[in-house]
Amino acid sequence: MDEIVALCKRRGFVFPTSEIYGGLGSTYDYGHYGVLLRNNVRNEWWRAMVFERDEIVALDSAILQHPRTWEASGHLEGFTDPLVDCRACKLRFRADQIEESHCGKKPSKRPGETDQCDLTDARQFNLMFETHVGPVADDASVAYLRPETAQGIFVNFKNVLQFARRKPPFGIAQIGKSFRNEITTGNFVFRTREFEQMEMEYFVPPDDAEKWHRHWLDERMRWYTELGIRSDHLRLREHPPEELSHYSSATSDIEYLFPMGWSELEGIANRGDFDLRQHAQFSGEKLEYFDPQTEERYVPHVIEPAAGVDRTMLAFLVDAYDSEQVEGRERKVLRLHPRMAPVKAAVLPLVSKDGMPEKAREVYDAVRRRVPAEFDEGGSIGRRYRRQDEIGTPWGITVDGQTMEDDTVTLRDRDSLEQVRVPIEGLGAELAERLEQPWTTPKAG
Repeated sequence: MDEIVALCKRRGFVFPTSEIYGGLGSTYDYGHYGVLLRNNVRNEWWRAMVFERDEIVALDSAILQHPRTWEASGHLEGFTDPLVDCRACKLRFRADQIEESHCGKKPSKRPGETDQCDLTDARQFNLMFETHVGPVADDASVAYLRPETAQGIFVNFKNVLQFARRKPPFGIAQIGKSFRNEITTGNFVFRTREFEQMEMEYFVPPDDAEKWHRHWLDERMRWYTELGIRSDHLRLREHPPEELSHYSSATSDIEYLFPMGWSELEGIANRGDFDLRQHAQFSGEKLEYFDPQTEERYVPHVIEPAAGVDRTMLAFLVDAYDSEQVEGRERKVLRLHPRMAPVKAAVLPLVSKDGMPEKAREVYDAVRRRVPAEFDEGGSIGRRYRRQDEIGTPWGITVDGQTMEDDTVTLRDRDSLEQVRVPIEGLGAELAERLEQPWTTPKAG
């Protein structure tokens, strides 16, 4: 993980937020390549959830919602973690994760294992971020930053049902920021207090819920492997009964083998009809579906695949990171699926003279009309190749002396390091076509 963090800082993927002031714990800003990679994560999720399916529509609900939303959902009463304080080191720990925590004064020990530790009894700590709406901060103005995007979908069920003209099974998909005042954070962007979720609520007839739950388990596993994640670094873990949320009849996590071990990447839950019934009770609105063919009314059950943009990005970075010896020198490379790579092609003039920069600029202008590209002319050609390898650029396009004679360029493959001569004409279209071809990581197997 230290190598991933160092690469992200060095190449402008991720920075600690407010770094000039000493930072703010587990809060991060995303630089140019981090923004592009996160956008690719979002775009591929939208592609799989909405653009390639007919029955799922998009939504973007507000971060601030009526406080009754969180009363109905159970977050105000039950969205808590057990908290213990250490009076000696002043750190706080989740009581149910003591075995994974480190003493503030002796990091090799767990909290409570040394004579210096002085732990309080566990108490419940609500993870909601409280704020106020309006000019006066009183009880009437209390609101909350949403801890999940799902409730914004449930409270809009009736609106979407009316305009989307869909019938179960159908889904509502959303990507947006959520906020949880986590007691313990860490492992880079894996667990933070401000994060972005990708959630889809799939509304189905009650009798079909189990079938659709299995369907989405398969679909979501396939999404990761088709985008290059190694299948032997993914697994499905079914929640035992004692681990299930109160609303869930079945939940399975897609787990990834991160540097710190197997950890949740995405959860796929069968939420039943709990959410719609709760919001119907608290709002007084009927949240049900009427089937005009059977004249039956029912409250749909919900299947929810829920993932995080930040955590998904981290998994792609970890899985893609590689190091090898090339001609006696270490080469660090991100072997990202070309569709996930922040930059698809880099255009590099061999030298900054003899008309090559001008010619390379012409090639760059033509290529970037078809694929995201970058013009890079600073430093030696070898150093520029290494830089592009570290940000995961799949193709390097070198303009050299032969280019000036016959309008061909050298096309370098990031993974195989193979270099071939190709004509400039039609190069952008060829790269766009390559982007849509199946791809398997060289790290597989």
